[in-house]
Amino acid sequence: MRDSPMKLRSLVLALALAVPGPALLAAPAADQKMDTTLLQRQDLAYRFSTLNLDSADGQRHYRLWIARPRQAAPAGGYPVVWMLDGNAAIGALDDKLLDELAHGKAPLLVAVGYQTPLRIERVSRTFDYTPPRPLQARQKDPLTGEPSGGADIFLDLMRDRMLPAVAAQAPVDRTRQTLWGHSYGGLLVLHALLTRPQQFSFYAPASPSLWWGDGAILGERAGAAQRLKGQTAQLLLMRGGKEPFRPREAVADDALKPAQELVNELAHLPGIDAQLHVFDGLSHGETLAASLRYLLRTQFSR
Repeated sequence: MRDSPMKLRSLVLALALAVPGPALLAAPAADQKMDTTLLQRQDLAYRFSTLNLDSADGQRHYRLWIARPRQAAPAGGYPVVWMLDGNAAIGALDDKLLDELAHGKAPLLVAVGYQTPLRIERVSRTFDYTPPRPLQARQKDPLTGEPSGGADIFLDLMRDRMLPAVAAQAPVDRTRQTLWGHSYGGLLVLHALLTRPQQFSFYAPASPSLWWGDGAILGERAGAAQRLKGQTAQLLLMRGGKEPFRPREAVADDALKPAQELVNELAHLPGIDAQLHVFDGLSHGETLAASLRYLLRTQFSR
């Protein structure tokens, strides 16, 4: 029998509360530089261009790397893959993968990053990728204390400014848009699916931070069926087999259970095709590159 939403939420809360003390986000060194090797090459099946823009309040500064196939766009425009943490996502690509994509469905790749030489811009992504918590007067990240809760502002920015700016550079098929993100980025992908399922057609969260805010994302399932409004969406949730439920904690036998149960719950919503893929032996950090490559190869290189 399928577990109730209350039971699933209780499981997540129990796992979260079982962790002693505040956990830190498992990540590479804060000063790790972005890998720009691919951007310097001119012999690739894709050509890169950049686009800069700022948030409405001027506090966050974005850089989009747009990778366009060298062949002409199909009649309906290119399918689009939006890659969050774009500075890191660029480093997960290579010439062989781009060649496979160019000979496959040839999507337009948009790495949504920040105007920094660093691989990860922690303060901005913390705000952009976390959902608002309605019952909290001050929106602060539970781990770092940085401002959080800007997910809807960021998704509006993607829809209202990023998409038109990208479409001005290359024809896009707005009915075939994929959103990929890792960790906090995966949290944003789930938030987008549950609250605005029409904005994208394919949702690919990797290692989503289900523990964040004591499982706050799970509460967003309420009303998701109504928000679908007869539309369809695909979900591919990916996770490493050696990831703990919370960062930098021991890997428990049931660490995968919340993700599996969430996928099972969402698969029962009308219009959602939901799947879970586990990368055996991979840690949280290793899953970033592995998940992006897996998504691109399984969905676009054939």
